[in-house]
Amino acid sequence: MSLKGKKILLGVTGSIAAYKSAILTRLLVKEGAEVQIIMSASASDFITPLTLSTLSKKPVLSRFQKDETGVWNNHVELGLWADLFLVAPISANTLAKFANGICDNLLSATYLSARCPVMVAPAMDLDMYQHPAVQSTIQRLESFGNIILDAESGELASGLSGQGRMMEPEHILAKVESFFASKAEFKGKKVLITMGPTQEALDPVRYISNHSSGKMGLALAEAFLSRGAEVFVISGPISLKVNKGSFRWQDVKSAKEMYEAASELHSQMDICIFAAAVADYTPAEIAPEKIKKNDVTLSIDLVKNVDIATNLGARKKQNQIHIGFALETEKEFDNAQRKLIKKNFDLIVLNSMKESGAGFQLDTNKVHIFHASGLSVESEILPKSQIATLIVDQIKNIPVWV
Repeated sequence: MSLKGKKILLGVTGSIAAYKSAILTRLLVKEGAEVQIIMSASASDFITPLTLSTLSKKPVLSRFQKDETGVWNNHVELGLWADLFLVAPISANTLAKFANGICDNLLSATYLSARCPVMVAPAMDLDMYQHPAVQSTIQRLESFGNIILDAESGELASGLSGQGRMMEPEHILAKVESFFASKAEFKGKKVLITMGPTQEALDPVRYISNHSSGKMGLALAEAFLSRGAEVFVISGPISLKVNKGSFRWQDVKSAKEMYEAASELHSQMDICIFAAAVADYTPAEIAPEKIKKNDVTLSIDLVKNVDIATNLGARKKQNQIHIGFALETEKEFDNAQRKLIKKNFDLIVLNSMKESGAGFQLDTNKVHIFHASGLSVESEILPKSQIATLIVDQIKNIPVWV
């Protein structure tokens, strides 16, 4: 695959493997990528900035100030510029800085500012790589959604032999090409995602709602966007910071508003994700004025809301994919599989309130995915960004998609 037009920010840190960054730079440029290099101060002890500047055809950056040519090296602008931030090699020291938010140089400041995906290729001696502190750091970085290019095994600079060698430049190139290929996986596809809670008004100031934060729905929207899809989001009221300009975004409040918005878009969509926590019931009447606290008890008549997923599931076209969510507290598997059939889903994602680290408001989740075909997949407790990736990957196992 050609990398023409791709902007790659390449970080180089103080490691004997830094010499391989010259080979990697040449390979990336040869495939058409635009490569901007940032070096840590210690990296220049292993390879000269002049070498990397010559190969990348850009001045190498290492400090916050502008250089004599006036080239910008602002960490925020760099983080926004790149399609991919690749750090190869990354030393144990820089791994720890990234994992703990230590921001004492241009490279780590750019990492903390980067909005693009981050890929890191560790390189160090065998015992360092195996140390629990380093392994814990790598796991922490991975939990942030960073892509870890595992060190390869072989002869090391110390004379020992084992895992610790930076992944070979040719192998890193293949990983980068595979990454960008996956980003185009849903190009031309339209994806509808309902997310967040709904609010059912009782009076002008009060409403019935739930604890949904919208985090899982947003993670799915970002996962589909990163793979080239055109993403339409219908969101109930949320407090998350979102770059809504990246999506076809529509804010709603009530279940009725969400249904009307989803119904209007449904026929145009290739994939529909029903991730919203929609209120099952709504007040039969909305009080025109604030309900006063007069009696000891208060009775409110509720009526059923339209079931968005069931209603649109009955209208699902042959080539459409519908994905639903279930949050259960009892007979979880039975209830989820019943919904899978009733709502005409191709797959359903079961969340459990009984699992520590899973459910509303949290940044992590644990799910069990059931396919209409009978296939099922269970996850560990993972960041919702990784759960979203797992769900998106499962689409490949849906017969309609294949």
